[in-house]
Amino acid sequence: MSAGLDDTICAVATAPGEGGIGIIRLSGTKAVDIADRLATLRCRKSLASVSSHRLYLADLRPRPVVPSVAAQPAPSTASQFLDEVLVVVMRRPRSFTGEDVAEFHCHGGPLILQTLCEAIVSEGARLAEPGEFTKRAFLNGRMDLAQAEAVLDTIRAKTAGSLRIAQAQRRGLLSREIDAVRHELIGALAHVEAGLDFAEEDIAFVRRDELLVMLDTMNRRLSQLLDTAREGKLWREGASVAIAGRPNVGKSSLMNALARSDRAIVTAVPGTTRDLLDEWLHIKGLPVRLLDTAGIRDTKDPIEQEGIRRTRQAVDDADLVLALIDQSVALQEEDRTLLADLRKRNHIVVLNKSDLPSKIEKHEWPALSAGERGPVVISAVIGTGLDDLRERIRLHLGSEGLEAGDGVCITHLRHQLLLRRAQEALCEGSAALHEDLTGEFVAADLRRAADALGEITGAISTDDILDRIFSEFCIGK
Repeated sequence: MSAGLDDTICAVATAPGEGGIGIIRLSGTKAVDIADRLATLRCRKSLASVSSHRLYLADLRPRPVVPSVAAQPAPSTASQFLDEVLVVVMRRPRSFTGEDVAEFHCHGGPLILQTLCEAIVSEGARLAEPGEFTKRAFLNGRMDLAQAEAVLDTIRAKTAGSLRIAQAQRRGLLSREIDAVRHELIGALAHVEAGLDFAEEDIAFVRRDELLVMLDTMNRRLSQLLDTAREGKLWREGASVAIAGRPNVGKSSLMNALARSDRAIVTAVPGTTRDLLDEWLHIKGLPVRLLDTAGIRDTKDPIEQEGIRRTRQAVDDADLVLALIDQSVALQEEDRTLLADLRKRNHIVVLNKSDLPSKIEKHEWPALSAGERGPVVISAVIGTGLDDLRERIRLHLGSEGLEAGDGVCITHLRHQLLLRRAQEALCEGSAALHEDLTGEFVAADLRRAADALGEITGAISTDDILDRIFSEFCIGK
């Protein structure tokens, strides 16, 4: 984001395509003036004089944009009516970005929005870059960096649980916990550095045993946060669940049954699925990316071979594998190979086609057990056993009591890595105390820990970190 932060920026803030309403947002010092030149309020007031945070009915009459090609005929100088809109002004600092903000609520036709954007740019604004509105909110102190990341998590939330966690972070729950630990760290650092300043007077501002207790307490608090990382990843990113098995065991039928749609083509011809198909769905509240894979078998077809290679990769990358076996025929060599390959992986053995007589011998059942639990018996065609399978999937992806509450939860790898860095620095500081090293070593470790925590909330940040974070946002947010 190399563009100037003093510029007035604009963007369509609603999703692309046709809609009942389309919103264009402006932010910056010229936002109100530009909006005033383009909209005529029905109340016959200027936007500069109206109350903040109130919607006003207006006629949108942008001045024609001068064409860039000289050969084209010059447009009429008279402003032409474009749309009947609602316009709102939100004056700084009580706006999302902390700057003057104006919004046009138009009819959601692409031509209207494009024409208005072109008119706004011709009046002196520029198009916003991805995440630039939220970046300005951070830079202007409207939110910290962890809260800004939670804005994107709120937009991308796939379940009610992931939305609750994102909103909790958006309200600052994680930031307050991080800031509390960092505040204690800086307090301890101040005592250590004060002792260094008065080293010749032999004054101790904090006893060694007291400092060790403080570092141990802070370390435990960071460990408690880190313990939520796996749960947080599940809620934010979802889990990858791959359906694997030889051809014609019903993988695509199971995909359609769990997704409750005809997502995959189902035929009696072996090898119908040759590429990975995926579908996002909710299983007992958790966001799950379900993968239908190519049937695993020996084949000389180069296209099918590529599909099988991708299947094996998907199985390796998946958080959970559903090993699907057709119980209406005897156990095949491909089934045994698959089960052997999955023995050390998180998997569930699923016996399909329970609506048909079972042909699997009883002595072979022990080979079908995944851990302490036996296989799940289903019929993907008539739907029996699917609720049991969903319960088992939920169980294998997390503890039975895994629920998205309103508490603090680590959902970003960035936060996790920084917490570990802070924890390592605390451990090194404790080791320095145990070894009776001088205060300079302890102070350096505490400072590194405080800096790592500061990076989480943005108290300490660099341009490349900010650019990387906000580039993930959509334009208009």
